[in-house]
Amino acid sequence: MSIRKTVPALVFALALLMVPCSSKAQATKGPLATVQSIKCSFTLMVVGTWGEKEPEAKVKPASRVLQFDAINADEGSAVLKDDYGKSDIIVRYSGGYLHFIQSKLDGPLYTTTILEKKTASGKLKAMHSRHEFTDYALVGFTSSPEQYYGDCEILQ
Repeated sequence: MSIRKTVPALVFALALLMVPCSSKAQATKGPLATVQSIKCSFTLMVVGTWGEKEPEAKVKPASRVLQFDAINADEGSAVLKDDYGKSDIIVRYSGGYLHFIQSKLDGPLYTTTILEKKTASGKLKAMHSRHEFTDYALVGFTSSPEQYYGDCEILQ
């Protein structure tokens, strides 16, 4: 191969190495990637259950507040403060979604997802799910699967 062909090929190869990769992993992270404290209010819920013939769901007003502190998305940890005290939970940030995962020792799984999308009032859209079921309903306690809708505000 002559030097006339080698130099342009080498320059082309070096130029390719200098061009940044456009993968999602290198994309700029949004504000939720570094949030340390956030408070969420949920005002609407859907309660699901298994009816006599098929699954059923009812929409109801809700009044649930969750606060997440000591959030460290890089390490995957956070502390949840709610009506029942504090709990250590798992957190994960991915592509504009901040997920909080609480797997309880007695079986239920709770998740909260906050989106980097704003509501009409300027807060962040959020949803909270409770995967839980008991044979008997107790007022004030989760006894069937629930999905909550609301918004969150960054506290830091």
